[in-house]
Amino acid sequence: MQNQIIINHIANETGIAEKQIRATVGLFLEGATIPFVARYRKEKTGGLDEVQIKTIQERYNYYEELGARKETILKTIEEQEKLTPELKNRIEKCFDKQTLEDIYLPYKPKRKTKADIAIEKGYKPLADFIWAQNGTTNLEAGPDAIKGAQDIMAQQVSDTAEYRQYIRRYVFCKANIVCKVTKDWFDKKSKFEMYYNFSENLAKAASHRVLAIRRGTKEKVISWKLVVKDEELINYLESKVVKNPSFVFAQELKEAIADAYKRLIFPSIQTECFTTKVLEAETESIKVFSTNLKNLLLFSPVGQKEILGLDPGFRTGCKVAAIDDLGNYQGKATIFPTEPFNKIKEATEIVLKLIKDYKVKLVAIGNGTASKETMQFIKKMFKDHKLDVIPVIVNEAGASVYSASEIAQKEFPNLDLTVRGAISIARRLQDPLAELVKIDPKAIGVGQYQHDVNQVNLKESLDFTTEFCVNFVGVDLNTASSSLLSYVSGIGPVLAENIVQYRNQNGAFKNRKTLKKVTKLGPKAFEQCAGFLRVKNGDNPLDNTGIHPESYNIAKKIVGQLETVNLNEYVTEEVGLPTLKDIKKELEKPGLDPREEFSYAKFDDNIDDIKDLKKGMVLEGVVTNVTNFGAFTDIGVHQDGLIHISQLSDTFVKNPADIVSAGQCVKVEVIGLDLDLKRIQLKRI
Repeated sequence: MQNQIIINHIANETGIAEKQIRATVGLFLEGATIPFVARYRKEKTGGLDEVQIKTIQERYNYYEELGARKETILKTIEEQEKLTPELKNRIEKCFDKQTLEDIYLPYKPKRKTKADIAIEKGYKPLADFIWAQNGTTNLEAGPDAIKGAQDIMAQQVSDTAEYRQYIRRYVFCKANIVCKVTKDWFDKKSKFEMYYNFSENLAKAASHRVLAIRRGTKEKVISWKLVVKDEELINYLESKVVKNPSFVFAQELKEAIADAYKRLIFPSIQTECFTTKVLEAETESIKVFSTNLKNLLLFSPVGQKEILGLDPGFRTGCKVAAIDDLGNYQGKATIFPTEPFNKIKEATEIVLKLIKDYKVKLVAIGNGTASKETMQFIKKMFKDHKLDVIPVIVNEAGASVYSASEIAQKEFPNLDLTVRGAISIARRLQDPLAELVKIDPKAIGVGQYQHDVNQVNLKESLDFTTEFCVNFVGVDLNTASSSLLSYVSGIGPVLAENIVQYRNQNGAFKNRKTLKKVTKLGPKAFEQCAGFLRVKNGDNPLDNTGIHPESYNIAKKIVGQLETVNLNEYVTEEVGLPTLKDIKKELEKPGLDPREEFSYAKFDDNIDDIKDLKKGMVLEGVVTNVTNFGAFTDIGVHQDGLIHISQLSDTFVKNPADIVSAGQCVKVEVIGLDLDLKRIQLKRI
C-alpha cells in the first residue's frame, strides 16, 4: 500500500496532521524508538506524546499488513481466473480487514459445501433461472433439483459482502447476549451465579462481564447465545433478493434466503460479533492492566536507604535479608516469631543485630501469609527497644517468581530461593521500578482476567508501559541491572548485558561517551539511549540530566543565565522551543526523580482476618488493582476488598482510574461482607 495513502487514512482516523504522521513514520523507518521520538524529536512530530506516536505506529503496521493481505487475495483470485477489473478495484480501495475478507469470501478455498455438491449434480442452471426471477424454463424442477438449487442460492446469499456487513452491524448493535446455567451447575454455587439467567445488550455490555461470560463458558458453568429479531433480518434479505414476488418459484427463493440466514449467515455472524466484543473487552482490559502496571512501576521509591526485607511464613519461618543503600545484599537469617514456634526472644535478638550491623532504616514486610503477625512482632519489638526504624507492608506479588528466575539465579547463585524473595521485597521498597522490571508483569497481578486476554497483545502493551516508565524516570548507568537497562530506548537485552559486562571489567562509567566503547553499541544505539542514562558524580554534570548529548553545546550557553535567558534567541532549524524548554527544566533541577515522594498505609493492628471486620469500620488501605468497575484494595486481611465505582466518590465517576491508582493509599469504610465467598465491599472516604 502506498505510503501517502496510509498516511491519509491514519490522519482521518486519529485527527493528527499528515505532516506530523509523515515525520513520525519517517523516524520509525530510520530506526528511532517511541521514547526517543517523544522526548527528543518534538520539533519534527509537533510535540506528539508517546500514546499518539504508538497509535501511529500501530495503524501504520495495520495498513502494511492489510496491503500484504490484498496482494495475497488478488493473486489467489487471479489464479482462479475470476479477477475482474471491478473486483480488483473493490479490493484495492478496501481499507478494512473484515470488509476485505467479506469480499474475498466467495473466492476463498473452503471445504465442499452443499452448494458445491448441487453444482456437481448439474443444478446450477436451475438456480440461476430462479435467481433471475423471470421467464419460463424447460429445466427439470423435481424436489431434488429444487433443493439443490436452493442450496446454491443460499450460498450465494451468504457470500454477498453487502448482506453480511448489514447483518453484522445489526446484530452487534441490537442483539442481546443471553446466558443460561448448564445442567451440571444448575443447583450449585459459583462465581458466575449472576450469569445463570442473564440478558444484556451486547454492544453495551461492560468488558469485565464479557470476559467473565467467556471464562464461565470455557469452564462449562454457563452457555451463551445472541438473540435478535430473526424475521427483521430475513425480511431485509428478501427485500434485497426477491424482485418478483409473483414469480412461480418466489416461495422456493424465500426458503433459500431463510436457510442462508439460519444455517450460514447468523451462526458465523453470531460468533464474529461475540469475538469482536471480546476483542474490544480485551483491548479495554489491557489498557486497565497497563495503567495499573504504570502506577506500580512509578510508585514512590524510598530511595537509597538501608532496608531489611522480610518474607513472612509460619511453619517455614520468616526469611530475612538486609540490603545496603544501593540494593546490594548484606546478610540473611531465618526467624520464627509466630505460631507454631513463637521464638520471639531469639527472633528479636537476630533482627536487632541485623539492624545494628547494617544500619537499617526501614523494614519491608511482604503482604502474604503471616504478614500481619510478623508486622505485629516487628512493631512491638521496635516499641520495646525504642528503635527509630519504619516498618512497611510491601506487595510481594511475583517475588516467588523472581526468586526462581534465571535473573535471580544469576544475581544470587549461592542464596536460597526464599532469601532471594526477601531481597526482592526489600528492593521493591527501595526502588519499585528497578526491581519489578525483573518480573513478568503478569506475575505482579496487574488486573482481573489478565490470563484470559490475548497474551501477545498483553505482553506488547505491558512491555510498552514498562519501556515508558523506565525512560520517563531515567536509569543510573552505574547501578542498573541488565533487566532495567534492557528497557532503555535503543538498548535491548544483548546490549544491556554488554553494558554490565563492560562495567564489571572496567569499573564505573565516568561519562556517557564511554558507552561508545561497549561492544555492539553503535552510533544509532548511542543516539537512542544516551539521553535516558544517568551518570552521577561523573566527568560532566550534564550526564546526570535528561539533556541529550547532541544538545550539550546549547545547554552550556544557557546554564549561566537560567533566570534571565530568552529561549527564543537560541531557536535554530535543528533545535526548537520545545527542546529548549526541556533543557532549561533539566538545568533547573538536574537529576531530579520525577516520581512522587514516598508514603505508606498503616494497617489496623487489631484486624487480622476477614472475620475481624465489621460494617462501618474505617480503615487505611492500599489500592492493588484498578478495573473499569472499581478498585481492589488491600486492608491487611489477606483478601482484597472492592471499592465499587459507585463508592469511589460522591459524584459520578466514569473511569475509576481518574480517581485512584494502583499503589495509592486510601481511607475506606467497610459497607458489606460475604464471609462464604470472602467478599469485602468498601467505600472510599
